[in-house]
Amino acid sequence: MNHRLNRCFARVSVLGVLIGLAGCSPDPESVAKKNAAALRVTPVKTVAVAPTEVQRTTLQPASVHAYYRAELRAKISGFVRELKADIGDYVEAGAELATIDVPEMQKQREVIEARIQRLVAEEQRAQAGIDLASARVRASEAQLAEAKSKLSSAEASLAASSAEFNRTEDLVQRGSLQNRMLDEVRLKRDSELASKEAVTSSVQSAEAEVAVAQSQVASAKADRDAARAETEITRRQLDELDVLLSYAVIRAPFAGVITDRFVQPGDLVRESSEVGSGKPLFVLSQIDKVRVRIPVPESDASLVNPGDEVTLTFPSFTAEAPITASVTRRSGSLDPSTRTMMVEAEIANPDGKLLPGMFGQASIHLATKAAANMLPARAIRFEESGNAYVYVVGQDETVSIAPITMGMDDGNSIEVLSGVEAGQRVIDAHLSRFTNGQKVSVLAN
Repeated sequence: MNHRLNRCFARVSVLGVLIGLAGCSPDPESVAKKNAAALRVTPVKTVAVAPTEVQRTTLQPASVHAYYRAELRAKISGFVRELKADIGDYVEAGAELATIDVPEMQKQREVIEARIQRLVAEEQRAQAGIDLASARVRASEAQLAEAKSKLSSAEASLAASSAEFNRTEDLVQRGSLQNRMLDEVRLKRDSELASKEAVTSSVQSAEAEVAVAQSQVASAKADRDAARAETEITRRQLDELDVLLSYAVIRAPFAGVITDRFVQPGDLVRESSEVGSGKPLFVLSQIDKVRVRIPVPESDASLVNPGDEVTLTFPSFTAEAPITASVTRRSGSLDPSTRTMMVEAEIANPDGKLLPGMFGQASIHLATKAAANMLPARAIRFEESGNAYVYVVGQDETVSIAPITMGMDDGNSIEVLSGVEAGQRVIDAHLSRFTNGQKVSVLAN
């Protein structure tokens, strides 16, 4: 009987324990709610949108170009006789690169030289004509002088005869002399007058001879001047031909490297009447100094000025320090197709390490400093579409999603142009995603 009582007591004890345990267990639904509430309140750290004075920079692609690049073409047509330079050769300014054979022009030159010799002979003949005409002038002038001298003598004789006639006539009228004496004096006077008239005619004839001789001199001088002018014209034609013949030698316009050659010995080359038409014979590039060209977008174009610092990096030189240069010039206008402004920076390249065509990145440090609302890059999230947003935490520690517009990015911080205001706090880097209205617990920074 005691054994049965003990068994009953044990059953009653177990049952009591079970009932007690059942009475102490919490309600499963209330436990789930409490767990969900605990999960919704996520501890987070926040950062404030801080207005910061920043040095504006713009990061853009950059490409290397030769300081000068020339495509050398033929000015005349002919066959390539000799090549004196090849790809990769460094040449000095004025160095011969190739010669073109133009035999027809050489023949034209010989013809012009022969014509010049003939014209020079005509000049000499015209000069001889001048000398002959001048001699005639001198002879005519001598005859004129002689005639004038005879005229003076005749006038003197006539004056004496006239005086004697007048005196004799006066004596005859007084009766001192006979009329016969007057007749003799009159005849003498008339003879002297006839002599004077004859000499006067000789003077006029001599003067005419002088005038004719002088005209012959003027005509001979005109012939000589015409011959000289014709000779000069022909010489200028020869100079023009020599200029064309000088184009038969292709020369380097500046010192540089031959970066391309498109001609072989014996090739027929033709004159390029239009700049840039057809393939060039050679391409010459000056690379001891290069231009780095940077297309700057419209938003930053107005802020770039000559002298702004430029930091350049190239994938070909990843192990080397970035190259620092300065903006040398800016185009001052936007390309309508890309809405970018071309900016150039000149860089010394004595070892030829930078090759035309290389691609890199350029960071231009703009002179303008600005106060910008900045956030750490880690605090900004992106949708699948690429749009940026942040989680703003309100005073009640409630999350709201705010789409933002980004501006300058220096790799660590990003400028926020719109979407949040200075002083607002956003969730810092966090692995969780949050929803509008979600509660968080802000941890002390």
